[in-house]
This record gives sequence, C-alpha cells and structure tokens, in this order.
Amino acid sequence: MKKLLLSLIAAALILSSCCNKTEKTNETVMNTTMEDLLTRRSVRSYTDEVPPMEVIEEICKAGTYAPTGMNKQAPIIIAVTNREVRDKLSKLNAGVFGKDNDMDPFYGAPVVLVVLADTTAAFTWKEDGSLVMGNLLNAAHAKGLGSCWIHRAKEVFETEEGKAILRDLGIDDTKYVGIGNCILGYVKGDYPVARPRKDNYVYWIK
Repeated sequence: MKKLLLSLIAAALILSSCCNKTEKTNETVMNTTMEDLLTRRSVRSYTDEVPPMEVIEEICKAGTYAPTGMNKQAPIIIAVTNREVRDKLSKLNAGVFGKDNDMDPFYGAPVVLVVLADTTAAFTWKEDGSLVMGNLLNAAHAKGLGSCWIHRAKEVFETEEGKAILRDLGIDDTKYVGIGNCILGYVKGDYPVARPRKDNYVYWIK
C-alpha cells in the first residue's frame, strides 16, 4: 500500500512538472510571436544573397495558413527566386508608374513572393490575399529576413507580359488578380526603427 501511495505521488509530481513546462513553453511562444509582430518593419535595402530555399518554403507555408473567407483559399503565391524573372517583374513594376529601367521598385531584394487571388472563388478574395501578404511579411521577420509590401502587382499582371507568366505556370489569367509583392532578403545596413504610433489608434468600448 505504501509503495502504491509513493508511486501515485511520484506520478503526480511528474504530471505537474510536465504541465508547468508546457505552460512555460506556450508563454515563450506567445512572447516570441508578440515580439515579432511589434518589431517587424518595412525594409528597403537588401544584400544580393539569396536566403536558403527551405527558409523561403517555410515563409510561403506560413502564407498558405492565413485565414480566408469560408476557407475558400482564393489566394495563390508565386515564389520568384529566378533572377531573370525577378528582374523582369521589377521592370514591369517600374513601368506601371513611368519609371525607367534603371529604377528597381524591389530595392535590390533577391526574392519576390507575388500574391494573387481568384476573384471567382470568394467575395473576400481581396481581403484574403491581404491576409496572406501579412503572414508572409511577419514570417519573413520571424526567420530573420527583411521584407516589404510592394504594390502594383495588379497592374503588372494585367499586362500581356504578366499574363504570359501566369499562363506559363498554368494559371488562369482571366480569374486571378494581383494583390501585392512581398519582397524579402537579408537586410543591408541598419534595421529600420519603428515610428511612434499615432494617438487615438484604438478606441475602447468597455
């Protein structure tokens, strides 16, 4: 009887220890997540070094887990690591607002993750694509990379050159609309400092 009692006490102590470790682990994860969300900034200066493919794949995976309306998963991601295609997209993007070919809207970033969304999949396609962009930006920061949302994906993929890229990938260019370009890479120079948040950002109803 005494042995059984001792065994039960030992089991209870082990269970209590495991629960405490789990709680501490969950708290650490939550703190890390909040830290990443609060410290991510838009980066506009990059080195030429291409991040490891497995890191880019993890960031893309994070994008695919963004919430979407009714789980219709309207968005898609085109991950561009090919330098020739990346430069072509840069020129098309610059051309949208009349800049010459020497201007790089991607700020030298070697990787571009283009987010588009199927306008026929859900009426929330634009919001869904924006949430994917948010996940990509935050995931890039969590993996130690710089990132920035670059606009004009819509206009680029309305051009014949943009539509051809989609068709080459087997994507229906009549259904998909560009949401944004998530550029990413290693930060060149100092990491940007956050600007102060505006007053009255949050209004409370308690």
